[in-house]
Amino acid sequence: MEFFKTSNLYSLNKNTYVNLRWIAYFGQLITILTVQFILGFSFNYIACICIIAISAIINLHLQFKIKSNQLNNYFSTIYLIYDIFQLGVLLFLTGGITNPFIFLIIVPAVFCAQYLHFLSSIILVLFIIIILFLLTFLFYELPHPGTLHFHAPNYYLYAIPISIVIGLIFLVYFGYKFGEESRIRKKAYDKIQELMAKENELLSLGGQAAAAAHSLGTPLSTILLTVKELKKEYGNQTKISKDLDLLVSQSLRCRDILKKLTLNPNIEDEFIDSNISLKECVKEIVSSYREISNKEFFINLENYKNAMKIHKSVEIIYGLRNFIGNANKFSKKRIDISLRSDATTSNILIRDDGPGFPKDLIDKQRLGEPYIRTINKKNISKYGLGLGTFIGKTLLEKNFANIIFKNSEKKGGAEVLIKWKNKDFKKI
Repeated sequence: MEFFKTSNLYSLNKNTYVNLRWIAYFGQLITILTVQFILGFSFNYIACICIIAISAIINLHLQFKIKSNQLNNYFSTIYLIYDIFQLGVLLFLTGGITNPFIFLIIVPAVFCAQYLHFLSSIILVLFIIIILFLLTFLFYELPHPGTLHFHAPNYYLYAIPISIVIGLIFLVYFGYKFGEESRIRKKAYDKIQELMAKENELLSLGGQAAAAAHSLGTPLSTILLTVKELKKEYGNQTKISKDLDLLVSQSLRCRDILKKLTLNPNIEDEFIDSNISLKECVKEIVSSYREISNKEFFINLENYKNAMKIHKSVEIIYGLRNFIGNANKFSKKRIDISLRSDATTSNILIRDDGPGFPKDLIDKQRLGEPYIRTINKKNISKYGLGLGTFIGKTLLEKNFANIIFKNSEKKGGAEVLIKWKNKDFKKI
C-alpha cells in the first residue's frame, strides 16, 4: 500500500511540471529584459539571467535525463524547494518584499498541497516563510528610473509578508483539502474499475464456457452413440457391460452439465438474455441471496406495471446487488423490496429491519461518499468505510438513477429509494 501511495497518490506528472517551469522561466526572462532594455531601469540583470540559465539547465536535465513519467513525493519536494529558492534569489536582486511579483513565491506550495503529501506542504510553507522574512530585511533596491526611489513606511513593509503568509496558509489548506478529496475519489473510482473488470472477466469466462459447451456437444454425442453401439455388441459380457454402462451414465451427465453452460436459446435461462425487465433483475438477485442467507426476503410487485426491458447492464446488477446485500448484512431477519411504477417513473425501495444508517452520516448527508467512518461505536465494524455504498450509488447514477437514503420512521431500519425516469431506460 505504501508503494501505491508514494508512486500514484503523491506524485507529480513530469511533463506537466517541466512545461510549467518553462513558462515560468520564459516569463521571468521577458520581465527582466523589459525592465532593463525597454523601461531602462538599472539593476543587476546579468546575475538574474545567469540564475534563470542555471534553472533552465536543471529543467533540461529533468526533461531528458529523468526517464520516469511520475516524480515521487521526495524528488518533487526537492525540485519545488529549488523553485522557491530560485525565485527568492531573483526577488532578492530586484527589490525583495517590495517587488510586485512577490506573491508568486507561494505558487510552489499551493501546487504541492494539491498533489504531494501534507508533510511536504508543511516543509515548503516553512521554507517560504523563512525566505519572506529574509527578503523583508535583506534585498537590493527595486529597479527604478533615474533618481526616483521607491520607499514604503515600515508598517506597510512588514504588512506585506504578513498578508502573504496568511494567504499562503489559507490557499495551502484549501489546496490540500481539495487534493485529498480528489485522491480519495480517484482511489474509490479505481476500485470500481477493478470490480467492473472482474465482473466483465466473469462474463467473458461464461461466454467461453458456453462456446466450449457448444463445441463439445457434437463429439460428446458421437462418444455416446459409439458406446451404445458397443453395448449392443458386447453387452452380454458382464465385465465389459458394467464399464459401458458407466461410460453411458457419465456421458449423459456431461451432456446435462453442458446444457447448463450453453447459450442456446432453446434452453430456458432468461437471465442470460441481453434484455431483462427490472422486476426480473431484482428477482434473480434476491434468489441468489436466498440461497446463502437465513433472512426473509419479501418482494412487493403489486404497483409495478412497467414491462419495459432494459439491456442487462453489469453496472445496474452490481449496484442493486450492493444495496440488497447491505440490507441483508444489517437486517435482523427481514428485507422488504417494493417496486412501483407510473407513467413517468419507476422506483425500487429497499427496506430492512436493522439499526439504520448512522445518524451522523445521514444528518450531514455524507452517505454515498467513499472512505467515511461513523463516530457511532455500535456496529462500527459492520459499517466499514462506505465504499460499497459509494460504488453502488455511482454505478446506478451512471445509469440515470437517482438514489435517496433515509431511515424508516416506523421501523427505524435503513431505506434506499432508487428512482428512474421511464424515458431513461431507453438510454441504458
